[in-house]
Amino acid sequence: MAANNRRMSGKKGAQVGSGGQRRRGLEGKGPTPPAEMRKGHAKQRAAQAKARRAQGRTTQRRGGRSASELVVGRNPVVEALRGGVPASTLYVQQFIDNDERVREALQLAADRGGINLMEAPRPELDRMTNGLNHQGLVLQVPPYEYAHPEDLVAAAHDEGEDPLIVALDGVTDPRNLGAVVRSVSAFGGHGVLVPERRAAGMTAGAWKTSAGTAARTPVARATNLTRALEAYKKAGVLVVGLAADGEAELGDVEALDGPVVIVVGSEGKGLSRLVGETCDVRVRIPMPGGAESLNAGVAAGIVLYEAARRRS
Repeated sequence: MAANNRRMSGKKGAQVGSGGQRRRGLEGKGPTPPAEMRKGHAKQRAAQAKARRAQGRTTQRRGGRSASELVVGRNPVVEALRGGVPASTLYVQQFIDNDERVREALQLAADRGGINLMEAPRPELDRMTNGLNHQGLVLQVPPYEYAHPEDLVAAAHDEGEDPLIVALDGVTDPRNLGAVVRSVSAFGGHGVLVPERRAAGMTAGAWKTSAGTAARTPVARATNLTRALEAYKKAGVLVVGLAADGEAELGDVEALDGPVVIVVGSEGKGLSRLVGETCDVRVRIPMPGGAESLNAGVAAGIVLYEAARRRS
């Protein structure tokens, strides 16, 4: 009874069944973490937002603007700067080992002008690149300003010329897009049209492959490629699709000397069904050597050369 009386009394102290909760409550919880690491803290939210902006994980904006992009690593950064890829900021790790590539990157950025040079600690670059091996160099490429599909036709008319446009259907390799942009520029075309989804965009790789011609050859983006082609048809532009089983050979298509949009599909799948049905005519490129297909960049170059030859 005495034990029960003591347990039921109002005296302070440990009681039966407490499990040592009072003792754990007196134990320390360690040092307070920095504000940037505290969940829900305003500084943590600001740091996360800054990292998202730096990584280019921004949403698509109105007006056809793409998300920004990061080029990561010493060799890729140097090659991008050599290739004239537009850049807004070059991030350099603090206390970086200075080798030839680092010096060249700094020199190229300084010579071009308009590129901000930012020194950042390694943990910050790690966060920006999501843990990629950046080797102390990160180049931020600004969002690409896409044209509207109608702008390509309007630009041709402003120059007093018949539109010559290349549309890409299902081409997902940025290098192919860059090669097409380069061919369009070389043969006097007025621009390239790409769909918004499941297609290559104007990334740093596309800029590099274009060898600088992307600066003067517009790339438009369509929410729906089929509808954009139908709008071109209503504007009097002939839609010519390239297909291995096309009903006409390239040399037999007289309309290449007029307003035309050349539609090129992917090397593997070719034109999608809806896009193929939208074309006014589907043509094939004769290949006596026996090759079954050509990649988009090569195929577009051949047709553009034929169109330019007829127009001249």
